[in-house]
Parts: sequence; C-alpha cells; structure tokens
Amino acid sequence: MRIDAHAFWIRSPGEGEIRRADVRPPGEGEVLVRTLYSGVSRGTETLVFLGRVPESQHEAMRAPFQEGDFPGPVKYGYLNVGVVEQGPPGWPGRVVFCLYPHQTRYVVPVEAVTVVPPEVPPARAVLAGTVETAVNALWDAPPLIGDRIAVVGAGIVGCCVARLLAAIPGTRVQLVDVNPERATVAEALGVGFATPEEALGECDMVVHASATEAGLARSLELLAVEGTLLELSWYGDRRVSVPLGEAFHSRRLVVRSSQVGMVAPARRTRRSHGDRLALALRLLADPAFDALVAGECAFTELPEVMPKLATGKPPALFHRVVYGSAGDA
Repeated sequence: MRIDAHAFWIRSPGEGEIRRADVRPPGEGEVLVRTLYSGVSRGTETLVFLGRVPESQHEAMRAPFQEGDFPGPVKYGYLNVGVVEQGPPGWPGRVVFCLYPHQTRYVVPVEAVTVVPPEVPPARAVLAGTVETAVNALWDAPPLIGDRIAVVGAGIVGCCVARLLAAIPGTRVQLVDVNPERATVAEALGVGFATPEEALGECDMVVHASATEAGLARSLELLAVEGTLLELSWYGDRRVSVPLGEAFHSRRLVVRSSQVGMVAPARRTRRSHGDRLALALRLLADPAFDALVAGECAFTELPEVMPKLATGKPPALFHRVVYGSAGDA
C-alpha cells in the first residue's frame, strides 16, 4: 500500500506548487516520518527558488534528498523536523531532524535522521541545519578567548554565529547590520549591535554573512593587523568584487571561506557530519534561538509565500513552515 503525501516543488524559477508525493511503506532499516515543521533558508533556498544556482554548482548544491534538477522542476530543502510513525523497534514516536525537503510524509534510512533531544522543542529544532553551519564556521575560524569579533550581516546564519560566539569567555561580539531593527535581535542573543558606520574596528576576526559587496568591504575595514575575515556568504551567480587594494597587503589580512558541505579540517578526522548535527541540536536547548523565528506559514501556503520570501518580504530572519496534525496529507 502506498502512503499519501504532498510535497512543495519549484516548478520553474520564481514559481512553486504543491504536488502529490507517492510514498512507499518503510523497508528494513527505514523510518516513515510525518513532518511537524520545516524551515526555509532565506539565503540559499531563495536563490534556488529564483533559479540563481550557477550551472557549475548544480552538483555541489544538491540537497541530500532533492528530486529533479536546477533550475526546475526541483524539490529542494533541508530543514525538516517530524515524528517517526513507522520503523524499527524503539523508533516510532521519536521526534527527529532530517535534511529533507518540504513534504508531509517521507521514508528515509534510519541513518538519515537524528533524534531531537527531549529538552529541545520540535519547533526550535528546525533551526538545526543553520546552527550546524555556525558550528562548522567556528571550527573553521577558530575564535580565541578574549577576541574582538564582528559579525557583519544579521541574517539567520550571522545571528546563529553571534550567539555561539557570545558563549566564549571575554569575547567582544558585535552584530553589524544596515537594519537598525536588528538591534532587538542582538539584545536577545546577548551581543552588541551597530550599523556599519558605527561598528567597532580593530577586530581579531570578522565573520561576513551579509552576501553584499558593501558588507564584504566593510568587513575588511574592521579587521586589525593580521586579522581574519571568515566568508560565509554565498552569492549564487553574482560576480563580487573584493577590495584587495589600499592596506590589504600591508596589514597582512586573511580572507577564507567556510561552507557546511564538509566538516571543517580542524575536526574532520575526529567528527562526522552526524556528530556535528547532533551537537547543533544539543545547542538548541538554548531558548535564545527562539528570537530568530519571526515568520510562519502553513505548508499549503508555501506556493504563495515563497515568492514573497525571495524578495525579502516579510523580512523575518527565518521562516518556519507548520504542518497539520495529520501531516497536511
């Protein structure tokens, strides 16, 4: 017997639709998951929705359970929290996180899901993929006790990085953004806030996550001598100029990238992708992360909501998708 389900697909750049998904019963070593929440990454996922994945990156940007190909039709997404309905003994009833697209029910191998700790609300656990990106970034950096740090770009990734940095003793962490309303979020995360013009300089490290040329240029200006800029932005198919003139060489500045696709070299021999994701979920026991979820819609509303998210309206940091008690199937 097949299991009735529905999934969100990008039909073509800028257009989405809900399609029926024919899900088979789980086999040995598999689980059937009913989705409770999924999340929309306002950076990567909206670029995918708009068809702005460069052809050279089509393979690298594939999500683990993606169907179809860029630019579309494609079923894309990687932030999913659900409850196991069927599976091996001990699994039914468990709340799990999976790198799965927006779909009401799905079947995956047991190895593809991570159990959400009981102290983490399922509605907050949908942030796990973004916190995992922040964990990998700090493994790539890495920051030191007492460092002076700016995080330029108060989007969802920048805010997650700022919250993790705030836990390092003696650090001066300042979230920098052109939108002064982000000061409220910074306060909830326990870090300072400034506009780009007011930001404190002489930073040992700057994390750039604004995905803008202006943000990148200002990030370099904020560094102290021999400081490091960690680039987390992904620009899709845009060409970006990096200001490497003036004092870049004389100040011996460093620019390096970080991307979640591989575990950072500093931990690669001792931590797996699963270890990193499990750590991210444990970190989400922190209720401060609730301040990052300001937008929400029902699964059935995604075709109307995604075009608005792709144009920056509403301006919520992170958009959570809510599924009905029956999985909206």
